[in-house]
Amino acid sequence: MLYEFLYPLRQQVEWLGWLNVLRYVPFRVMAAWLTAMAIYFALFPWFITRLRTRRLGQNIREEGPSDHQSKKGTPTMGGSLILLSIVVSTVLWCNLSNLMIWMSLAVMVGMGLVGLVDDILKIKRGSNSGFRAWQKFTLQILVAVAAVYVLFFTAHLPPDWLEIRSHLSIPFMSTKKFFPEIDTVLYAAFCVVVIVGTTNAVNLTDGLDGLAIGPVLIASTTYMILAYLASAVFFGISVARYLGMPVIEGAGELPILMASILGAGIGFLWHNTFPAQIFMGDVGSLSLGGGLAMMAIFTKNELLSVVLCGVFVIETLSVITQVTSYKLFKRRIFAMAPLHHHFELKGWAEPKIIVRFWIISVILALIALISLKLR
Repeated sequence: MLYEFLYPLRQQVEWLGWLNVLRYVPFRVMAAWLTAMAIYFALFPWFITRLRTRRLGQNIREEGPSDHQSKKGTPTMGGSLILLSIVVSTVLWCNLSNLMIWMSLAVMVGMGLVGLVDDILKIKRGSNSGFRAWQKFTLQILVAVAAVYVLFFTAHLPPDWLEIRSHLSIPFMSTKKFFPEIDTVLYAAFCVVVIVGTTNAVNLTDGLDGLAIGPVLIASTTYMILAYLASAVFFGISVARYLGMPVIEGAGELPILMASILGAGIGFLWHNTFPAQIFMGDVGSLSLGGGLAMMAIFTKNELLSVVLCGVFVIETLSVITQVTSYKLFKRRIFAMAPLHHHFELKGWAEPKIIVRFWIISVILALIALISLKLR
């Protein structure tokens, strides 16, 4: 909105020529980052007071680690303030004609609403049970299918992305040599799995103070770089073409969304770091997961996201493995799933688990970036 309003003024008013800086994505990335952070910090005192007044506190499952019972009643649904900060900051600084931005925000808000209702149900029932699993999955699938329909069965997105939307980018392999086209219906179904899978993977990881938001910030930073490279041109040379990446000029505005996630996420982490003053709730984890999934799809990094979001993948696999093993053999592989609870019950201190998972996320992000040169 600010970009749309201020940028044209550089030609209309002589002394406002400095507004030409708005044409540069890196400037608007930094502005969006700071704006989202400022919004979160400015609204947090009022927000947490409202949560405490209304007694909107977290319910802790009884079967979890005993230490977690002390966290009962900690204000939750902090993710709603994260989402608000992201949306406002992104709209202020992005080019509003970019439909990739609107689609990404739509999925984030859609998943956020599912999470918000789930959080409210948990609080009303005084338990850690909101939607039933099939209800939650159904709503998530509906959001994902609606988004995928627009992505793959309409022509409303940038032409350069439309030309390659059914092509699959293989990590560590140049698109100049191998960039296979998949049947549109199959690729669309694959993207539904990516959206729903990433959304729930972030949700499962959100079990310790700061555990989920750390990898989200690291992944967002990496996607910001990937999106910028996909559209950047230096001295008339496409960076993406040089690196063997898909060339997606329309992805040029996506770093602004990622910067907004960084700004709001840092504001949240300030208050969520151990011991947490507030939890993000499902409204936060589901919306952030949806945002990361859309970045993977728009930058054609769906498979690379398995590496980049490896912490989320491992947490999800630990749950799947635990459930499958118990149903088939009546045996548990881990002391408790998701994996972070296993380490808790093995005696690891909560901050140690969190920081080590962050370190793993940084390593995986570096591997994802290194893959660009290994193409």
